[in-house]
Amino acid sequence: MGGTYHRGSLAVQERLGVRGSAEHVGRSIGTGIREVAAAFLELQPHLVVAAADDAGRMWASLLTGAPGFVRATGPDRIAVAGGLPAGDPLTGALGTDGTRVGTLALDPRTRRRMRLNGTLAVTPRGFAVTAEQVFSNCPKYLQKRQPLEVAAQGAGIVRRGEALDPDQVRAVRSADTFFVATTARADGVDAGHRGGLPGFVEVLSPHELAWPDYAGNAMFLTLGNLEVDPRAGLLFPDWESGAVLQLSGRARTEFGDDGSRRTRFRVESVVEGVHPGRLLWSTPEYSPHLGSTTR
Repeated sequence: MGGTYHRGSLAVQERLGVRGSAEHVGRSIGTGIREVAAAFLELQPHLVVAAADDAGRMWASLLTGAPGFVRATGPDRIAVAGGLPAGDPLTGALGTDGTRVGTLALDPRTRRRMRLNGTLAVTPRGFAVTAEQVFSNCPKYLQKRQPLEVAAQGAGIVRRGEALDPDQVRAVRSADTFFVATTARADGVDAGHRGGLPGFVEVLSPHELAWPDYAGNAMFLTLGNLEVDPRAGLLFPDWESGAVLQLSGRARTEFGDDGSRRTRFRVESVVEGVHPGRLLWSTPEYSPHLGSTTR
């Protein structure tokens, strides 16, 4: 990558008058995995991975495993043991050398998260990622949860479609967390997090969603990617059942005169799955920041 930010993020930062703050925060982005970050990764039971499938559609997928299935194996490299369940949209991409990926490790127990973006290499046990960007995010808008049990049974992919059905509409409307995969083509792929009180994601129709962009760290990596490339993938986890809802489509940002932002997402493809080995979590303790969100 040529610099901390590409032209899409720079354009959004300039538009909103936060270039100075973004430059300051951007100093935390590097290519090295610090010792504290390596220790954090080894405690995590799941990892969000963002990439494009063979058709170029963006998706976010969820890998799960016993703590230690993700670990740092060098100063700028992580290894992931295992893979995705059969039928997941990114199974092929994670089995292909050179795939550009974004990863996000999030710990609901501590409200900590870490992002690592880079290039994938297939390994005998799974895959590895050589880092191009490594950084942690503040705990804003993260819900706190405690792990309950590992569910042994699962049905794999249970539904596919091109629009949300009524049950999926209800799932989206009740969500307090989702993950978003975006890309800026040559500048790589990113996996981001969005959190809010249930209902913060609006279902405008079975084909269209919208959500507010709350005040954050001023980097605008996700919105910056969407300035360059509208492709996006969403992942809605059902923390209490272990089901996952994956959407692929296109997104755009609406900017208000008061500095507010709203993202609109057009659904093009839907995959719903219930996988064995998934981790079930408690009901949430909502982020204290959600009482003072700036839209």
